[in-house]
Amino acid sequence: MTEHRTALVTGGAQGIGFACAQALAEEGVRVHLADINADAVAEAAKTLGATGHVCDMSDPAAIQALFDKIEGQDGPVTALVNNAGIAVGGEFLDVSLEDFERVIRLNLTGTFVATQRAAKSMVAAGRRGAVVNMSSINAQVAIPTIAAYCASKGGVMQLTKAAALALAPHGIRVNAVGPGSIDTAMLAGVNADPAAMARVLSRTPLGRVGTAREIGDVVAFLLSDKASYVTGETVYVDGGRLGLNYTV
Repeated sequence: MTEHRTALVTGGAQGIGFACAQALAEEGVRVHLADINADAVAEAAKTLGATGHVCDMSDPAAIQALFDKIEGQDGPVTALVNNAGIAVGGEFLDVSLEDFERVIRLNLTGTFVATQRAAKSMVAAGRRGAVVNMSSINAQVAIPTIAAYCASKGGVMQLTKAAALALAPHGIRVNAVGPGSIDTAMLAGVNADPAAMARVLSRTPLGRVGTAREIGDVVAFLLSDKASYVTGETVYVDGGRLGLNYTV
């Protein structure tokens, strides 16, 4: 990772975000974590020897201030992981517009604002870099009770392609990762229900849920020079789920 020396991982206090930050830190990257949970991000940063920041990634002004602060400390962010996100469940007919917009504002708009801000600084400094956005298999397959989440992750997939095309002339690559069923807090309810877990495993050809670190390692690869000819792609890390037609 020769040029991507300053990294920002959003939603980095736990789960997939923490695993991404850990993988980058192990490669000697200067890692900054951003999270809305002040105590958790401080603890995560201490564990990794990183720098923690409290930031609401659904607030464009807060995002701009975050980048200003990081640039003042370590220069342009040249490795960005847009991981912060939420899912709000509910029957489609009952979902409020407020909840729908809250999910879109964080998962999609926040990703756009952070990507644009990072790219502007890289271009101004004449630096190459890379961005990885956190999409989901739900960019391709839908769950009716998380309509806003599905819409946001489909948007992230297309935003990734558009940004990759726009930023390629500047030497900035933009890719996404689409996790399947990963053993994080978001899956905790499923883990506690044997019948629900059986359904998850029945649609996962590898026969297990993934780990956060398995996502982190793919993210670190996409940010590295080993992926120097990869841009505009969404890599699905899902145990084979998207390729599954039916189960016997």
